[in-house]
Amino acid sequence: MLNEHDSDSVLVPARTAWPVITAFGITLICSGLVTHFAVSIVGAVTLLCAAVGWWRDVLPEQKEELVPVSAAERRGIAVPNSSLAVDHLRIGVGRHRLRIPEDFHPYSAGLYGGLAGAVAMAVVATLFGIVAQRSIWYPVNLLAAGIVPSLADAPLSQLREFSESGLIAGSIIHLLMSLFVGVLYAISLPMFPRGAKWRSGLVTPILWSGLVAATLSVINPALNARIEWTWFVGSQIAFGVTAGWIVGRSEKIETMQSWRLIDRAGIESLDSDAEEKADS
Repeated sequence: MLNEHDSDSVLVPARTAWPVITAFGITLICSGLVTHFAVSIVGAVTLLCAAVGWWRDVLPEQKEELVPVSAAERRGIAVPNSSLAVDHLRIGVGRHRLRIPEDFHPYSAGLYGGLAGAVAMAVVATLFGIVAQRSIWYPVNLLAAGIVPSLADAPLSQLREFSESGLIAGSIIHLLMSLFVGVLYAISLPMFPRGAKWRSGLVTPILWSGLVAATLSVINPALNARIEWTWFVGSQIAFGVTAGWIVGRSEKIETMQSWRLIDRAGIESLDSDAEEKADS
């Protein structure tokens, strides 16, 4: 805007490096998820400092700087004419200014997909237990070790045996996580193009496995010490493909975004008025 005290200059927001530093801090936080937690700590400190610095550039008073502009230069600026026509909104035009998603999967489909994915993951985990440890109880005990103290420091022989507390705790963890991720699939799949259910079933489990690999030493040290990542990623892909397939096959629920503009706006057309008069 024009400077009130000097007509030959304009006030613009002062240049600042805080946005770049903020982005750098966020990058460090995300990098620490797949490297070392110390990197995330440095990123969090950087982000906090950048946020404070950026905030002080705006409050209590916004920092501005003067950019000299002569009156002659302002008068000499020519605005080019455009030959392009402006698109005007016409009442009754269908599929105008659509918002994504136009329709979505019901949450129940996410729950069913999560349950089906849980079964597929359990099958792969059971095969791992039989092949690697000759025990079907080993995977569920290993999963439950994160919240069951008696299994956290248990020897390998005990993890191969049946444990009631391990079965209950492991089943609850597995079921809750599967239902939660299944609902996320139902919410997110309509936002992606066709075929995303197959790609997400392959790509999302790999990304999720990378996140787990970076945090598992803190969440479940016992599982982190004994986990077989090939089988783990395979079980995640089995869940992703199964849940994505179940959710993708469900019948979508249309939203108002799929309606015609005239219907969304609640405007009655002349044709509809004529029809009503004819009926009466």
